[in-house]
Amino acid sequence: MTKTICIIDGHPDPAPGLVHALCCAYADGASSAGHKVTRIHISDIDVPFLNTSEDFMTPPAEPVLSEREKIAAADHVLVAFPLWLGNMPAKLKAFFEQAARADFFLAQSTKNKGWPAQMMKGKSARVLVTMGMPGLIYRFGMDEGALKALERGLLGISGFHPMHHTIIGGAGDLSEEDYRSWETFFRKCGADGT
Repeated sequence: MTKTICIIDGHPDPAPGLVHALCCAYADGASSAGHKVTRIHISDIDVPFLNTSEDFMTPPAEPVLSEREKIAAADHVLVAFPLWLGNMPAKLKAFFEQAARADFFLAQSTKNKGWPAQMMKGKSARVLVTMGMPGLIYRFGMDEGALKALERGLLGISGFHPMHHTIIGGAGDLSEEDYRSWETFFRKCGADGT
């Protein structure tokens, strides 16, 4: 079954690197398998910080308004980012906050104290997190904080299911063989739409 896939390349630095390369491999695999692919490059977007709850109730300005439509149209979303200071880069977090405005990920319930409506039901997701530290330290020593916050605090609560994730530790020390192996893995994930 063909899907519409949105790839969110969350690395704020436009210079070539692992996150960009794996997003490209994923896109290549998805396109080769006949999936429709759209991309959001956080490095290319000027994203202001959200400062007030009043702003949160109104739609975001361009270009975020148009970019979030790629998420709305997608059946599956890949979110890829490097771990910076134990979290996703601030620019990616700012994008998600701006994109979430005006009931995009969650809609206000019409019932008093009701659970918000999950606006992303029917969509699946994969999260890729790269980091300099060993992946096992992040997994067990840091409890996967940024990953869990994204999967539970945004994707899961807004309806994405199923979700998969990949953690690549020691990203700065990957051998050429490891690098190619990760490209092959992400090309296959893209082809499978997972």
